[in-house]
Amino acid sequence: MLFELEATDPGSGARAGTLNLAHGPVPTPIFMPVGTQGTVKAVPNETLKNDIDAPIILGNTYHLYLRPGTDILEEAGGLHGFMNWDRNILTDSGGYQVYSISDQRKIKEEGVWFRSHIDGSKHLFSPESVMDFQRSIGADIIMAFDECTPYPCEFEYARKSMEMTHRWLDRCMLRLQETNVKYGYPQYFFPIVQGSVYPGLREQSASYIASKHAPGYAIGGLSVGEPHEDMYAMTELVTGFLPKDKPRYLMGVGTPANILESIALGIDMFDCVMPTRNARNGQVFTTEGILNIRNQRWERDFSPIDPLLSPEHSKAYLRHLLIAKEQQASAIASKQNLKFYLWLVREARKQILAGTFAAWKNTMIEIVSRRL
Repeated sequence: MLFELEATDPGSGARAGTLNLAHGPVPTPIFMPVGTQGTVKAVPNETLKNDIDAPIILGNTYHLYLRPGTDILEEAGGLHGFMNWDRNILTDSGGYQVYSISDQRKIKEEGVWFRSHIDGSKHLFSPESVMDFQRSIGADIIMAFDECTPYPCEFEYARKSMEMTHRWLDRCMLRLQETNVKYGYPQYFFPIVQGSVYPGLREQSASYIASKHAPGYAIGGLSVGEPHEDMYAMTELVTGFLPKDKPRYLMGVGTPANILESIALGIDMFDCVMPTRNARNGQVFTTEGILNIRNQRWERDFSPIDPLLSPEHSKAYLRHLLIAKEQQASAIASKQNLKFYLWLVREARKQILAGTFAAWKNTMIEIVSRRL
């Protein structure tokens, strides 16, 4: 059984469970660090395992297909062997990356033609080829190939895009039936709900995706610029249609407050580049609030970055490294931010198991949103 549901918070829709994957159990709710190109930026695997204790990370099909290429990954025994990572991996199918290079791609029924951001070469991503690429990468969880619509998006475009995403889903599933795993362990396939911010489309998409009886389900096309209220409304609507005994993954979300609010709506899995990207720019998430470590007020502050999670370095030291453009600034800030995100979902899990999540969440949102 892929997913064991262990508890539901009585004051909200929050759930605690366990994903049983080939490379170890994953307690939920879970945040998955983003390792786009076979590495989480500025964070060594040993740190991910020993300090952050991440049971699952992300890779990206688009980037790994272009470089190093699936032939090299196959020779290495898949991405696990290539990057020497013995825990779980989820691969995003590349739909979002194709969406983000809108000036270099053409979307057709057969798939998406695009030009590489590396050398300008022309490529086709189809539902079939993307499934083949994810077989070669060897992730524990693989995603359907979909079109991520922009925000704002006209209703008619969103409808046609959603319907094409559904047709692509059927082709993905057929391709998986025709092919086998390459490395001797199961790969679990998640379809993706689309429909922009239109309730009728989201309901239609969620119903169609749920009818496929997949191992798990994802909600895509959110956190692309829409108001948070719309994101929460669409998430709540969709979770009402998805099976309660399957994991739910809200893609690309988000801030600590976004995560807590979405856990309350019944989401189990999250990913976002924010912890590492913002770390490189000097924004540090802590158990006491948010630091802009560039601010001069921290120049002589020798208190720990985070007394609970990073007592070994001071705010003044991290600020010095960032201003001096030392690479260690990214390493220390990224480690802190990922430790914080994993700490946050683990604390949420404890509260769900204790039946006290709803009240805790309201207090915690104020703390994690506070600018220090």
